[in-house]
Amino acid sequence: MAFPTESGDMCRQSAFTLVELLVALVIVSLLLTVAVPRYSASVDRAKEAVLKENLAVTRDAIDKFFADKGRYPESLEELVEARYLRRVPVDPIQERSDGWTLHSREASSGFDDLGSSAAGIARDGTAFRDW
Repeated sequence: MAFPTESGDMCRQSAFTLVELLVALVIVSLLLTVAVPRYSASVDRAKEAVLKENLAVTRDAIDKFFADKGRYPESLEELVEARYLRRVPVDPIQERSDGWTLHSREASSGFDDLGSSAAGIARDGTAFRDW
């Protein structure tokens, strides 16, 4: 209810109408439809970059272990115990540190390479397990 002022005019209370609120909600939802896919894509790019870096650092630690000890490590934990790594790296695609596949090209014990056991394809079209 409006109350008369000293001059006798009726003053109107200001509030948002339902139509104004709906227009604001439509604008916000349109902005979100643009922002959410871009955010998801950037998260995926970041996970791929972290996976590549973790593979490179761990492979370098394997090579240094071999150069120092003359043999390949039996496990990733051995690299941590020998202080070639601070901790077993996390596979960001699977979000766990026990998701690595260890490869050995020689018949000797130990492994000389590792890869991700994550299913799926990277943005460049290669499978994560082929990196």
